[in-house]
Amino acid sequence: MKRTALAAGGIVTGTSDLFARQAFGMTPLNGSIFREDFSALQTQDIKARLLANENPWGPSPKAVAAIAESASKGNRYVYNSSIKLVELLAEKEGVKTNQVLLAAGSTDILEKTAFALCMKGGNVISGDPSYLSLVRTAQAIGAKWKNIPLRSDYTYDLDAMEKSIDADTKLIYLCNPNNPTGTLTQIDDIKKFVKKVNSRVPVFIDEAYMELLDKPGEQTAVGLIKEGYDVILCRTFSKIHGMAGLRIGYMVAPVERVKMIQGLVRTEMGISVTSLEGAMASLKDVAFQDSSRQNIKEGREYTFGELKKLGLNPIASCTNFILFPIQMPTKDFVSKMAEKGVGIRGFEIYNKPYGRVSIGTPDELKLFVKSLTAVVS
Repeated sequence: MKRTALAAGGIVTGTSDLFARQAFGMTPLNGSIFREDFSALQTQDIKARLLANENPWGPSPKAVAAIAESASKGNRYVYNSSIKLVELLAEKEGVKTNQVLLAAGSTDILEKTAFALCMKGGNVISGDPSYLSLVRTAQAIGAKWKNIPLRSDYTYDLDAMEKSIDADTKLIYLCNPNNPTGTLTQIDDIKKFVKKVNSRVPVFIDEAYMELLDKPGEQTAVGLIKEGYDVILCRTFSKIHGMAGLRIGYMVAPVERVKMIQGLVRTEMGISVTSLEGAMASLKDVAFQDSSRQNIKEGREYTFGELKKLGLNPIASCTNFILFPIQMPTKDFVSKMAEKGVGIRGFEIYNKPYGRVSIGTPDELKLFVKSLTAVVS
């Protein structure tokens, strides 16, 4: 895998679903360009929405019932519900309640952490390619990005990250499992890395996709926080819980880091009482989480196998999406797929075009495979 730059390509949706219209167009360090390009937006009706890494099986029916019931509480502020959810999450993660911070999705936490740490500039270190919400926000307020290319197996080059730390480094960001590659850097490697660098810089670990693993408890970094390391971890209800549109996530961190964010904003005030009550019901619905995890796994294995049959060499993923190289410009590819009713994501990575497909229902994935076969043949 060539160690050069990353540039994000186009997104295709239908007219009723013009998704995520934030075009930052920033130029990071080392000549790398990461830009959302919306010029490929199409007017076709999308029958298979496979572009946003959503869970097609959610929300949990119990969450839906809780949301409906809690709508009558909409005249009250969220204090009681937020306290209850924090208590549930603290118990789940094995930490104290003052080490948990709620927010309107994990992106909210990423951006607010960037503001808290980078208001006076400095630099942020992350992998490249990776999810760059935190990095983009840091750049927008004056920080620089040190982008470290991934290893040949698409995991983080932790040694190179360590060597890139300097006196101006404010944060190291790891998305694990990583987006858009779908790959996992093993927790033993991350633990060794954190213990080497943590006296110099905090480490933010974005675990948005962690709970899609067969055994997420074996790979999460939450144990480092319990041991007293300066690690910030975030999770979301958008993936395993299928609540992407309901906007709820949380941070687990040392008390001082939670206070750091709370000193700037009250994140829980941006969450509706319906989302809070739905999240609590979903947390307790372990059967739904297990079912979603299994359905996504089966869809991922089916899709990976079909991509292999087409000779597209997909990257092995442990998430609810798969990245695969293509042999045409990304704009052409996503447009052709959209014409057949399939919305997917296109990227340019290391100056080469890639497609990324989210795992949908069996019918959506069959339509994806049928359409893809026609487009690449």
